[in-house]
Amino acid sequence: MILETFPVGPFQCNCTILGDEETHEAIVIDPGEEISRIHNRLTELGLKLKQILVTHAHIDHVGGALKLKRLTGAPILMNENDLPLLQIMDQQAGMFGLETPEVAAPDESLKNGLNVGLDRYPAQVIYTPGHTQGSVCLHFAPLKMLFAGDTLFARSIGRTDLPGGNGRQLLDSIRTHLLVLPEDTLVIPGHGLNTTIGEEREMNPFLQFRSR
Repeated sequence: MILETFPVGPFQCNCTILGDEETHEAIVIDPGEEISRIHNRLTELGLKLKQILVTHAHIDHVGGALKLKRLTGAPILMNENDLPLLQIMDQQAGMFGLETPEVAAPDESLKNGLNVGLDRYPAQVIYTPGHTQGSVCLHFAPLKMLFAGDTLFARSIGRTDLPGGNGRQLLDSIRTHLLVLPEDTLVIPGHGLNTTIGEEREMNPFLQFRSR
């Protein structure tokens, strides 16, 4: 297996290349920026891109998806509930003084339970609204890995003051769908350092639910 995660763009979004060394197929998760760098790395590794997976439609995660699609022909998959965020991409860019990237509707919606990824490295979509209304996580159960987008971070959770955010919904998504995963599940968040489900259950100050 080829697995490379590296920060891209001004917000240092974690972009991931996951490839199969035998079939030479790959997926890319959250190509928010630096598409030439991502494309060059795929070429260096001899990988053919099969899917572009977007955890949510904030500019730092989706901004380069269409450009990567045009370079590779790979389809874009993103949850349809974030289509309204694509429609206000100019406003998203204006909030941070960025140039507005060209975006387009996804080729397929990342619906809850959908199987994505590669034949030998499959993943299941977990719908986790709260950071945005279309936020999803990607659970590679055989690899004990979760790509959490901006839903869950090491000792933190996604912000909810941006378009599409809902704090109560976010906490419910994490508690109901993520904290039930095996404690040794490696969590690769949308920004920052990796963690595990077990560590976040015990040490994340935002997730210390107390019974009333």
